[in-house]
Amino acid sequence: MKHQAMFFKKYNNYVQCYLCAHNCRIIPGGFGICKVRKNIDGELFTFAYGMAAAAHVDPIEKKPLYHFLPKTKTFSIAAAGCNFRCRFCQNWQISQQTAENGGTSSRLMPDDIVQAAIRSGCASISYTYTEPTVFFEYSYDTARLARQKGLRNVYVTNGYMGKEALDTIGPYLDAANIDLKSFNDGFYRDICKGRLKPVLKTIERMWSKGIWIEITTLLIAGENDSSGELRDIARFIADIDKNIPWHISRFHPDHKMLNADITPMALMEKAGEIGAGAGLKNVYLGNIK
Repeated sequence: MKHQAMFFKKYNNYVQCYLCAHNCRIIPGGFGICKVRKNIDGELFTFAYGMAAAAHVDPIEKKPLYHFLPKTKTFSIAAAGCNFRCRFCQNWQISQQTAENGGTSSRLMPDDIVQAAIRSGCASISYTYTEPTVFFEYSYDTARLARQKGLRNVYVTNGYMGKEALDTIGPYLDAANIDLKSFNDGFYRDICKGRLKPVLKTIERMWSKGIWIEITTLLIAGENDSSGELRDIARFIADIDKNIPWHISRFHPDHKMLNADITPMALMEKAGEIGAGAGLKNVYLGNIK
């Protein structure tokens, strides 16, 4: 479903998108890195609006959020597309879809989502599974309606959102789980096709706006598991607030990393000890069953 996009500027032979930190320059007929936003005759449009690639009722703890509305249900919604290309993506079937083609998506408008959340007894709506930044207009309109009905709004995100986008949705965003995939810019560039610094900025900005945040790191043996890097992550979180939960998630082979090993439990436990040693009060080991 074609819908006018936000956060772009027109130039003579391209448009520049400012939704996320990629700041894509998009030629006529071209898409941004997200495969969702397209330059049509000098205007930027999103094809993610109103097209749900997934819709489920989940426990809020699945996001994972352990300190926000615990033991409640959240209505989870996703649209196709992502601004990262993580080789280990667990939802690659929908995150790497081209939204223009629809894929497995079905039409579900913002009011439909809010009503479904209310019927399901959910306390919140989570924009999740793919990257909510790239279906911003869809999530933004839904979040505003949700707030009017007394529902909370949650982003499960890679943290690559632009400042203007965060300032726009910030008043309607109650909580976020942000992936801090590594503390090494090389890891972000090589494995995720992004950069580290914008993610750190988003974490700091969300916390300063009063949005409750929890951090998740998928621990991959031989990639982002050095003691030094784990200490850097733990210290970064602790310097913001030692109450911010850190979820350390166990890697299982998926997508383009099928030959990598499952993270050893000894490594998971070491990471947890490093988090506690940095003074973090809420460190959780996840995906270990």
